[in-house]
Amino acid sequence: MPEGLEGVRVDVALSQLLGFSRSFAAEVVSSGGVTVDGQLARKSDRLEAAALLSVEWSEKEPPRIEPVEVEGFGIIYDDADIVVVDKPAGVAAHPSIGWTGPTVLGALAAAGYRISTSGPPERTGIVHRLDVGTSGVMMVAKSEIAYSVLKQAFRDRRVHKIYHAVVQGHPDPFSGTIDAPIGRHPGAEWKFAVATGGKPSVTHYETLEAFRFATLLEIELETGRTHQIRVHMSAQRHPCVGDSMYGADPTLSEKLGLDRQWLHAVKLGFEHPTSHKQVEFASGYPTDLQHALEILREG
Repeated sequence: MPEGLEGVRVDVALSQLLGFSRSFAAEVVSSGGVTVDGQLARKSDRLEAAALLSVEWSEKEPPRIEPVEVEGFGIIYDDADIVVVDKPAGVAAHPSIGWTGPTVLGALAAAGYRISTSGPPERTGIVHRLDVGTSGVMMVAKSEIAYSVLKQAFRDRRVHKIYHAVVQGHPDPFSGTIDAPIGRHPGAEWKFAVATGGKPSVTHYETLEAFRFATLLEIELETGRTHQIRVHMSAQRHPCVGDSMYGADPTLSEKLGLDRQWLHAVKLGFEHPTSHKQVEFASGYPTDLQHALEILREG
C-alpha cells in the first residue's frame, strides 16, 4: 500500500489512488472488487500500514448527455467563451450515475449550444455546480481557454458567489461568518456534515428580512463545498426552509408549499476569461420561492 493511506477509508483510498469518483469507488467495493490482505473490504473499512490492497473493476461508460428541453430554463448571457444560465430547481448540472432527470448540459444541447470539450466526458465545460434543488445563476465554459481560466478562478476563490436563503428561526448574531470544515456524513452516502478533518469551508451571511418563524439571508460563499450553505446553516440549527435532508420542519415546508430548499443563486461575478473585464450576472426568484416569501410576510 502506498504511504500516506494508513487510517484512510477504502473508498477514499480508491479515489486518491485511481481517480475514481466516490460513488464509483463505492460501487467497486460493494460488488466485491476490493480485498485487503485477501479479505473482502467494505467501503468504510480503514486501511492499516503494510496492508495489501487488491482492486478489480470493469470500465464504466460515462453517462450520456441526452438533449432535453427543460421548462423554465433560461439563458442569461452567451458569447464565444461562456454561457450563463438561469437553472430551475429539479435540474442537475450534468449527468451522473443514478440521476435520470434533466441536466444543464442536456438543456444546452437541446438548445443547440456547443460546449467546451475539456473535463470528464459527462461534465464537459462544467466549472461549478448548483445542487439539483437549488435554482439560479450558473455558468458553463464554451471554449477550452474559458474552461481552464475559470476552473482556476474558482480554485483561487476569485469568483463572487451570492445566494439568498430562507432559514428557519433567527440566526444569532444577525450577520456573521461560519468557518467550519465540511466532509462526508458518516451515516449517509449522499449527505455532508461539519466534520473534523473535512475541507475548509467559509460562509458569510447577513440578514435581509426577519419573519415570525424564519429569516431571509444574503449569503456569500468564500469556498464552494458541496451542500455548503445547507450544511452550515443546519449546523447552526437554522436549516434552509424546505430542506428535508438537513432537518427542515416538514410542517412549515408544507405551509409554504415547498418541496425543495429555499435557496437561490442570485449573483455570480468574475473576470471574463478572455476580455478580462469584471462581469456580474443576476437571477430573480422563481415562482415557488416568491410564493413562499409572500406567505411568510403575511405572518
